[in-house]
Amino acid sequence: MDQKKLIKQAIDFNKNIFNNSFNALVMLQDQTERFSRTILDQAAWIPEEGKSLINEWIDAYKKERDNYKHNADAGFEKIETFFGAAN
Repeated sequence: MDQKKLIKQAIDFNKNIFNNSFNALVMLQDQTERFSRTILDQAAWIPEEGKSLINEWIDAYKKERDNYKHNADAGFEKIETFFGAAN
């Protein structure tokens, strides 16, 4: 089997595994976010400053999650270019 083809298959396999795992994580985090925001809206005993802080934390987490995905995609793109596997 051609080494280039084998390397491309390995890269594609790892990229698909990463994307599927990342998407599952995003779905879980989004569902947890919706649940958390619902609880926050119903929790009268939590002060507004606390609710604001939790919402800021959720937004920052989502932003960094998107940055992580962007960097991972850039890494896969570089390795595909390095091995000449990009189409």
